Amino acid sequence: MSWEEDIDALAEKGNERMDAEDYLGAVEFFDLAWTMLPEPKTQWPQATWLLASIGDAHVLRGDFETAHAALTTCMHCPEAIGNPFIHLRLGQAQFELGNEPRAADELMRAYMGAGPEIFADEDPKYIEFLASKATHIERPLS
Repeated sequence: MSWEEDIDALAEKGNERMDAEDYLGAVEFFDLAWTMLPEPKTQWPQATWLLASIGDAHVLRGDFETAHAALTTCMHCPEAIGNPFIHLRLGQAQFELGNEPRAADELMRAYMGAGPEIFADEDPKYIEFLASKATHIERPLS
């Protein structure tokens, strides 16, 4: 198997753990896959989705500091900037860490890229925060 296939297999196991809401278990698989990326790691498309997955898992488990670190590094990877989901998770981490100006910027990027629907399954505090910082923000339909 190639390193790409090995990474895909580990990521699939991580996704299975995510589906089971075992976020730490998922991170173990994503972290192992990350170690298999050739240097410089951030040049590879796999780095984008691995770091986004790591950040997602940490947001969902409430470890916003670790999520912030993963998602900030993710922004240096291919096609991360402009990805609404990555901006959403980074904005949530920024918000929870008290970095309101950065949170507003990232959450607005998510909103502009995907519309209010991206907030539909999220805690309403994020869209409410964004609405308090910008005019013309629609709330998603529940």
